[in-house]
Amino acid sequence: MSTILITGSSAGLGLLAAKGLLAEGHEVVLHARNKERADDAWAAAPNASAVVIGDLSSIAQTRDVADQANRLGPFDAVIHNAAVGDRERRVETVDGLEHIFAINVLAPYLLTALIEPPQRLVYLSSGMHLGGDPDFSDLQWTRRRWDGSRAYSDSKLFDTMLAFAVARIWPAVQSNAVDPGWVPTRMGGRGAPDDLELGAETQVWLATSQDATAMVTGAYFHHKRKRQAHPAARNIAAQERLFGACEVITGTPMPQASAENGTTYK
Repeated sequence: MSTILITGSSAGLGLLAAKGLLAEGHEVVLHARNKERADDAWAAAPNASAVVIGDLSSIAQTRDVADQANRLGPFDAVIHNAAVGDRERRVETVDGLEHIFAINVLAPYLLTALIEPPQRLVYLSSGMHLGGDPDFSDLQWTRRRWDGSRAYSDSKLFDTMLAFAVARIWPAVQSNAVDPGWVPTRMGGRGAPDDLELGAETQVWLATSQDATAMVTGAYFHHKRKRQAHPAARNIAAQERLFGACEVITGTPMPQASAENGTTYK
């Protein structure tokens, strides 16, 4: 049995992954943005062991989510599922950040840096990441004309980059990215053509399976099959720029692993 934390698991793919893991007998900690959503999560998955609460658009609340998680951990796997989509208008968070970047990129970076490293990390990407631009000159969209689709694509490229960067610097952790497909969730919309059930299976598989094909790191998957990611996601200079940008905003560096044994030190 494994213990897994899933962010953004009060609905959609995160909740579906939680139900799949619970059905297999694993221990699952859910995450919800607020108390109301936490109650919904409990009702939908009453066998979950706990729900951590916090709005990932806020740096302070994201730190609190990490604190809650560390009190409940350690975890065998963390699935970074929480995200907002490409139909969003530009909104600034309480920290003055563009909210797609704050929720989709900064939050998983900060949670990764603060939560005791699990054995496995799964980051939700998207096929749209292939249209992303690794441009660090205007991450908050203060100079460019707003384009929600591009902001989302960029954020999913950065998520894939984060997964590969963590795989590189934490060799003792299996860190992978997943494209769940365009599925009919609140974010994907009712008309999304892909299978919702199938969209959650790869996350469950990567978090728990002992299959050799799942016991890898630094890979990008779609429906349990490796796919080619955007080349920029593997660019070490770009990875370091992403780490640096997130560290400047949060004041929290990404911990480095020991060269001797791969152990990660906070």
